[in-house]
Amino acid sequence: MKIRAAMAIISCFVSCLFAVSTVADEIGFLSPIVGSNPGVTIAGVKSGGAPWVVSHGFAVLNDEGRLRVDLRGLILPSVGTPGPVTAVDASVVCGDAVAATTDSVLLSVDGNAEIHAKLQVPSPCLGTIVLIRAAAFNGTPLAAPGPWIAATGLVKDSDSNHDN
Repeated sequence: MKIRAAMAIISCFVSCLFAVSTVADEIGFLSPIVGSNPGVTIAGVKSGGAPWVVSHGFAVLNDEGRLRVDLRGLILPSVGTPGPVTAVDASVVCGDAVAATTDSVLLSVDGNAEIHAKLQVPSPCLGTIVLIRAAAFNGTPLAAPGPWIAATGLVKDSDSNHDN
């Protein structure tokens, strides 16, 4: 009886390890998204000319190039809205180069947007960063992706970092 119980426990443990391993393989990259500050260039892409904030945002990129971005409250804090930005797209940076960019999606007046795309990115994509870029101003689409206004892989400054 003890052997059967032990075998059942071991079997469950191994099954759980397999399940966790499978899920981990599907998510190659997961990161929160934060707003930009002016004067920052990433992979040759300049940030917008004003500071942006994000209430909640994340990006997930799997090994097959499926990208999901969820943005809530992407706004210019000076006006409390996205201002003239009415659409965004996402660029995946691998190393120090933009590897791929999604089609644009509408940005709500509250700064909410969701991007779901299948992209061709190198595997592995080393040093992955996802840039959220302005794609339309006042309803007029840009001819090429614009400045980045939010991104993954960045840490916002806090007052506690300036105590020295």
